Amino acid sequence: MAAEGIPVEVACRVVDVSVSGYYAWLPRPPPARSIRHAWLTELITEVHQASRGIYGARRAHADSALDGASWSGTARSSC
Repeated sequence: MAAEGIPVEVACRVVDVSVSGYYAWLPRPPPARSIRHAWLTELITEVHQASRGIYGARRAHADSALDGASWSGTARSSC
């Protein structure tokens, strides 16, 4: 937040989070779901670019499944 010039206190007040809660959250590692989501997003982007922008989510899923990647229903529905 500081990089954008927004004071921590103001941002916490806007999102209704305590400042101490924010600082307690800050050093935590990202959850596994977020890591997997980032990996799937990267994979979908690579498949989409490799297809010269032709493949959509369904074809990207089929193509990546051939490479051994598996998507959950939740990850698939958010594409």
